[in-house]
Amino acid sequence: MNKLIYLDNAATTKTDPRVVEEMLPYFSEKFGNPSSIYSFAAANKEVETKQRDRIAKSLGAKSNEIYFTAGGSESDNWALKATAEAYKEKGNHIITTKIEHHAILHSADYLEKHGIEVTYLDVDEYGLIDLDELENAIRPTTILISIMFANNEIGTIEPIKEIGEIAKKHNILFHTDAVQAYGHVPIHVDEMNIDMLSASGHKFNGPKGIGFLYIRKGVKIRSFIHGGAQERKRRAGTENVPGIVGMGAAAKLAEDSMAERAKQESDLRDYLINRVLKEIPYSRLNGHPTKRLPNNANFCFRFIEGEGMLIRLDMKGICASSGSACTSGSLDPSHVLLAIGLPHEIAHGSLRLTLGEDTTKEDIDYVVDNLKEIVKGIREMSPLYEDFLKKNK
Repeated sequence: MNKLIYLDNAATTKTDPRVVEEMLPYFSEKFGNPSSIYSFAAANKEVETKQRDRIAKSLGAKSNEIYFTAGGSESDNWALKATAEAYKEKGNHIITTKIEHHAILHSADYLEKHGIEVTYLDVDEYGLIDLDELENAIRPTTILISIMFANNEIGTIEPIKEIGEIAKKHNILFHTDAVQAYGHVPIHVDEMNIDMLSASGHKFNGPKGIGFLYIRKGVKIRSFIHGGAQERKRRAGTENVPGIVGMGAAAKLAEDSMAERAKQESDLRDYLINRVLKEIPYSRLNGHPTKRLPNNANFCFRFIEGEGMLIRLDMKGICASSGSACTSGSLDPSHVLLAIGLPHEIAHGSLRLTLGEDTTKEDIDYVVDNLKEIVKGIREMSPLYEDFLKKNK
C-alpha cells in the first residue's frame, strides 16, 4: 500500500516539523530539571514560563492560570475530582451531558460511587444541549457544570458563552473539555465565563503526553497528583520540558494560522459532506450542519457495519474511524450517536472523517470515490438491504 490519506485528526494529529525542531534541544542539550537550582537547569524554568505565556495569550488568560498535565484525560479527571473534593462543603451536585468524552463520564461515574450526585443532560438530534434544561437542572447544591466545547465524535460546538453566563449567574464553576476545540476555533475564557478548561497537545499538531488545565485565579481546587512542589504545588512530578516546549510552539502556530486553516478545512469538509450525501444513498450527516468543528464530518450509512467499512478503507490507504465501538471490542454503538436519537442498527454504521491542514480536494475525491464502492459492496452482501430493496420497489 503506497497511498496514505490520513483523515483521523480527531484521534491525533502529526507533530508539526517546526514543533519537533523547537523541542529537540531539550532532549539532549538543554536537558536540565527545571526544579534544580543551578543555572544550567534553572534556565528551563524560564522556558516553561515562555510556553505558559504563549498558551495563556491564546485563551485571554493569565500565565499563572495554566497548569501543565500529561494530557486531556488527566485534565478532565483533575477538574471534576478535585472540584468535588474542594467544594464538598458547598454541595455535592455536578451537571454534565450524555455525550461527553469518557474521561468526563467515567470520572463522573467514579464520583457517583463516592457520594456525588450527577445530572446528565440530554441533547437534541444535532448534539446540542437545551439551555433551559441546563438552568432547570441547577440545585442549591450544584458546584460544577462540565460541558464539552465541541464533541469529539460528531463535531457539534456547544453554546459555550451562554453556558458560562448561566454558570456565572448562579455562582457555579464552569469547566469545559476543549480537547477537540482548542487550537481549531477561537476561545476566550473571560468572554465565555470559563473557569476551567482542558486541552491536549497532540490534537493541534503538538506532541503526545502533554496537556494543560486552565484554572481561573480564585478557583480553589486542590492538587490531583501529590509529591513535589511543581506547578505551584498543584501538580507534582518533574516537568516534561520537551513536551511543554512542543505544546507551546504548536499553540502559537495554531493561533497564527487558525482563520486561514479553518476556512480551508471547512470548505473541504462541506465539499466532502455534499458529495457523500448526494452520491451515497441512505446516508446521513451526524452533528449540527453549521455549528461544528471546521474539520469534522461524521456520517451514518444504513445496512453497514462500521468495522467492515474501516477495514476496506484501510486497504485503500485511508485512515478513518467509526462511531461504532466494535473497533474497541464492544458490541455497543457510540453513546454519542445513541444520545442524538439514532437506533442501534443505524449507529453501528458510522464513519468519522476528520481533516488536517494537508488534506486536499484530490484526497477527498479519492476517499468518496472509494467509499461509494465500499458501501455498495458491503450492502450487496447484506440480507437486510436486500429485503429493504424488495419492500421498497
